[in-house]
Amino acid sequence: MRAPKCAVPLLAAVVLTACKVGPNFKQPNVEVPAQYAGASANPTGEPVPPVTADPTDGSFWWRQFHDPELDRLEDRIAAGNLDLKGAFLRIVEARTQVQLARAQGLPSLNATASYNREQLGLAGIVKSQHFDTGTSPAAAALITGFEKPVNVYQIGFDATWELDLFGKVRRSVEAADARSQSAVEARNDLLVSLQAEVAQTYFQLRAAQVLRKITSGEIAAQSDVAELTQNRFEHGLAGEGDVDSARAELATLQSQLPPYDQSIETSRHALAVLMGQTPESLDGEFGIGGELPPIPAVMPVGLPSTLARRRPDIRESEATLHAATAQVGVSVASLFPDISLTGTLGLRNLSPGYLFDWDSKFYTVNPAVSVPIFQGGALVGNVRLSRAQAAEAELNYHKTVLNALQEVEDGLSTLRQDALRTAFLRQTLGADQRALEVDTNLYRNGLMTYINVLTVQIQTVQAEQQLANALLTQNTDVVKLYKALGGGWQDKSVN
Repeated sequence: MRAPKCAVPLLAAVVLTACKVGPNFKQPNVEVPAQYAGASANPTGEPVPPVTADPTDGSFWWRQFHDPELDRLEDRIAAGNLDLKGAFLRIVEARTQVQLARAQGLPSLNATASYNREQLGLAGIVKSQHFDTGTSPAAAALITGFEKPVNVYQIGFDATWELDLFGKVRRSVEAADARSQSAVEARNDLLVSLQAEVAQTYFQLRAAQVLRKITSGEIAAQSDVAELTQNRFEHGLAGEGDVDSARAELATLQSQLPPYDQSIETSRHALAVLMGQTPESLDGEFGIGGELPPIPAVMPVGLPSTLARRRPDIRESEATLHAATAQVGVSVASLFPDISLTGTLGLRNLSPGYLFDWDSKFYTVNPAVSVPIFQGGALVGNVRLSRAQAAEAELNYHKTVLNALQEVEDGLSTLRQDALRTAFLRQTLGADQRALEVDTNLYRNGLMTYINVLTVQIQTVQAEQQLANALLTQNTDVVKLYKALGGGWQDKSVN
């Protein structure tokens, strides 16, 4: 047993001096501006929500709309969406891969137990050596005894350990860890997209309700006008063409209701499916009428330097780069020798009564070295491939950061234009409403033809619809900006 005892300090020294070949990962550095250009491009007096460099808690950006129904929807999407559940399972799979990679660097130990009944065939061996058993009765009796079948009992342990001298296993674990983190960030990125989709779909539903309400009001008003026109026609104060025009405008307004109802239903169905429910499960929710929530009073955009930490797609790209860098170390370590230790320790005896006697012990120690000599260029090719993949991952990281910066700048620019358009449409609607009120009174008093009233009425309806659609666009673009800034992915359940 001296040899194994002497090997212990030698193995410890070897393991302590082991190294990891290949490059160490360093967080990539991408130059970004000190602040977003769109955050300071608002002229004085421009009707644009002010921005601030102090972001609020990105986990709950939708609460800036102060809409309880939207808050409930966002909570339900995080709990019930089937895609999110699938992403969580992918995280579990990735973390299991980390465990499997770590297991490669640990000794494997197997317990064995066996029973054999053997016929040794010793007499035949003696005869083959031309040994005369007649000259020695004792030898003859011994051989005869061994000719009887014997029972062999054996228990023991087999152990194998591949020494990670050049860090192949440790680099594999590092790569698996990075891929696990990439799976987490992919789930976070999916959550950001789903939260934005829920908000945008909810806003579409509310906008359809607003447009339906506007159209219903116009239908009621046009019904009064059509009735008035009919009365004037019966008293000879209006022509038949005026009656037909009033009825035609009423039918046109009524024809706009079915598309709005369809939009409300499809939006409601989409929200239900996003929550992992059947399409009709939300049919009793959201009421008949509703309003679009106002946009947040302040837009917290933060600083470009913090974007890489807030955007899960950038974090995912960084984790992918980390995994590719570690994989370079794995391929480089394959160029070096593999050293493994294999040993067996057990007890063996012909009698079960003496099986656990220490004198029945046996052991083997088998150190082995495998040196790669010729693989047809495969090992060197793997190194070149892994280095190229790492370089590509680094380029993808830089591209992801630049795309994120562009999305934020585009979002800020879009919000400024949305605010201007909304302000002008409000002015247009106010003027049309005042003109319609005046012309309607003149028509009721017989001082204006109906064609003039109809023209202003159509303009007013169109202005109301354009304003509602502009408000929907504005709310949707606010959601896009929040998504571009990183959205609400800070869910501690998977971190």
